Amino acid sequence: MTDTDFDMIGPVDYLVIEFPPDRPPDGSALPLLRDLVERGIVRVLDLAFVRKDVDGSLSGIDIADMGFEGEIDITLFAEAGSGLLDDADRSEAGAALEPGRSAAILVYENTWAAPFAAALRHNGAELVAAGRIPVQSILDSLDAIESESS
Repeated sequence: MTDTDFDMIGPVDYLVIEFPPDRPPDGSALPLLRDLVERGIVRVLDLAFVRKDVDGSLSGIDIADMGFEGEIDITLFAEAGSGLLDDADRSEAGAALEPGRSAAILVYENTWAAPFAAALRHNGAELVAAGRIPVQSILDSLDAIESESS
């Protein structure tokens, strides 16, 4: 990767999404993810599915074996494999899972932020902290504000 290529990379995030044992993923979120990709908002770098057995062992699941319902084109996702997600990452994600559960591990670039991030890097700026506010915390705060104003 050249310096010019690096200049246009947006922030890279990951998600580990655990599915309940009685409701395996149906693929309904994949068209929404595909839409984000097609609109240039994100770029899927890696997408992997894993299962944690009741004995704690972790195994990979091929996306074609997920049993998604309907006419879902998984080509984009089946080919997502940048190499950033390795066995150590899968093991770490698996440690967060409850036994008997499966999960999707998604590594994605926030392409919408690439020009912004590049401008900051060119100015010598560094990201020193990042985080995510859970939706429930936001809802709780809004409820508290509403209660105070009533």
